[in-house]
Amino acid sequence: MRYNIDKCKVLHLGGARNKHESYSMIRSGDGVREMLRETTEEKDLGVWVDCSSKPSIHVTHAVNKANQLLGLIRRSFTHMDCDLMRQLFTSVVRPHLEYANIVWHPYLKADIEMIESVQHRATKMVPGLSKLTYEERLRKLDLPTLVYRRARGDAIDTYKYLHGAYRVDCTQLLHRHCSDGSETRGNGMKLQKRSCHSQLRLNFYSMRIVSLWNSLPEEVVGAPSVNCFKGRFDRFCVDNRYRMEWKDIRKRFRLDEDEHAE
Repeated sequence: MRYNIDKCKVLHLGGARNKHESYSMIRSGDGVREMLRETTEEKDLGVWVDCSSKPSIHVTHAVNKANQLLGLIRRSFTHMDCDLMRQLFTSVVRPHLEYANIVWHPYLKADIEMIESVQHRATKMVPGLSKLTYEERLRKLDLPTLVYRRARGDAIDTYKYLHGAYRVDCTQLLHRHCSDGSETRGNGMKLQKRSCHSQLRLNFYSMRIVSLWNSLPEEVVGAPSVNCFKGRFDRFCVDNRYRMEWKDIRKRFRLDEDEHAE
């Protein structure tokens, strides 16, 4: 395969690698070796990645695009009600905030609030709702928080992995918990909780989903289909659809696991 040197760049990831090391390629045709350009951020398959591997750069691009679309909606519609805003936001704006978020799932408070601010702005565009609290506006529009949507998406993908909806070997990604049969709490498809030494690794999909998935009851994880799982998950988490305190919920999940371990 011939590579276009003008389109090839070098992106150094991680702090342990030698960032001063240079790379070169031989140009096809004349055989001249040229040095590759270095970059600090790059877009790959629709996801922005930078040298820190944090999702902040992608969050910034996604929020800017979503805000541009909200401005376009504001200028294009003279009448706005709850049903119209919900349809426009879920079909035009929200996909840009959720595309591939299993990969770039934000964990920094600033990134989480930046993403949520887009929906915060959208709900205020409906006449008569601007003076209500954010949670009250979400209930009026029947829009869950984006924090809840990301957690729900993680759970749906985990269900698909464990139930064979994806034709991949998930044993290296999601480690099943080995039980001795004495456990009485939780579900029968628990995941193993592993240790890690960095905040970045802790928020990888395979690490962050463990506490949430293990907290789900058997009737949810054992749903016969994906659509059934979605409905049961929403009913189980019905009190948290419009709340931002998802971290507090995760703490409760970890507390349940600690009590079970004792």
